[in-house]
Amino acid sequence: MRLGFTPQEERFRGEAAAWLEAQLTGPFRDLCGIDMGSGELLARRQEWERALGRGGWSCIGWPAAYGGRDASLAEQVIFAEEYARTGAPARLAYMGVELLGPTLLAFGTEEQKRRFLPPIARGEQFWCQGYSEPNAGSDLAGVRTRATLEGRANEAEWVVNGQKIWTSYAHFADWAFVLCRTEEGSQGHQGLSYLLIPMRQPGVTVRPIRQLTGGAEFNETFFTGARTAAGNVVGAVGEGWKVAMATLSFERGVSTLGQQMGFRNELNAIIAAARANGQIDDPDIRQRLAHAHVGLKIMRYSALRMLTSAESGVLSSEAYTYKIFWAIWRKKLGSLALDVLGPAGEIASRAPYHWGPLPRLFLGSRADTIYGGTSQIQRNIIAERALGLPREPRK
Repeated sequence: MRLGFTPQEERFRGEAAAWLEAQLTGPFRDLCGIDMGSGELLARRQEWERALGRGGWSCIGWPAAYGGRDASLAEQVIFAEEYARTGAPARLAYMGVELLGPTLLAFGTEEQKRRFLPPIARGEQFWCQGYSEPNAGSDLAGVRTRATLEGRANEAEWVVNGQKIWTSYAHFADWAFVLCRTEEGSQGHQGLSYLLIPMRQPGVTVRPIRQLTGGAEFNETFFTGARTAAGNVVGAVGEGWKVAMATLSFERGVSTLGQQMGFRNELNAIIAAARANGQIDDPDIRQRLAHAHVGLKIMRYSALRMLTSAESGVLSSEAYTYKIFWAIWRKKLGSLALDVLGPAGEIASRAPYHWGPLPRLFLGSRADTIYGGTSQIQRNIIAERALGLPREPRK
């Protein structure tokens, strides 16, 4: 397991840190510390994405031909760590950069790569993910959104009808990658296709879902005769399940260590609050802070083992356990934050419903064990795929 970085990699860290700090103490200092759930400063955060693109920092792991830097896995990890350490804002381009981009690099045609990847890299095109449905959340194979091919030859289009839910960023996204059922009468994993659908058209309706945090980055998305070109299918028609699962695997990639740096920032804020109000003298609070610190260290070493395995092309067992571990850990961290704040944590920072970072951590962390695969589903995956136990009976 790699525990450190080479001198050359550390020089890269210095270059990345210098650029980020110059931007976040200069033209983008108003964005320092903005989190994904705040819903604030959308236009400024889009400007930030364009600045990352101009600087060549938006998607450094991509090939240079498509707007990347051909960065090594270690360099991608370093940049993710420095990005979180400097308090840079959560990426609005996350869906395009971290999920769709790697999927197109693996499964897309050359035409699709050259059409879609450069605008994402420049911070000019934003994406959302159309997977979950009201009756197909953790059981993603139950999707019922349908797409039928109409027209002839070069004029053929997919016509899409159905509903997606929990569609992050749909309210400002330009495009969506959507899992649809394209074979009549198909069930389960069969007959699904992975379509790229423009969001700004009459057949697409987006309705925000207000959250406990006060924000609304999740949405319901309705497709009513929405259209996309016949060529906007990634991979083979009917093999969308394979492509969709590959997209989900990219979500467990190099961003894990950057995510942990964000967790470290949250823990440091809780410690600072405990010192400020005297809660640091409470033995129970100190013990819980210590447990949180230990859990964070465990996550880091597990992620390093995951990434070491990834360099050799092997999916390690740690990859199966990572999501359930951090989700449960962070949910406890949210409760700790509110207990440290005491009654002050129940008072909004300003009207009508605006919370400070630690109360928002508590409210947002309630969903950590649900999205991205519920903890119950994660346990099934660990049992069946990692441990090889018998599959759970299914109807």
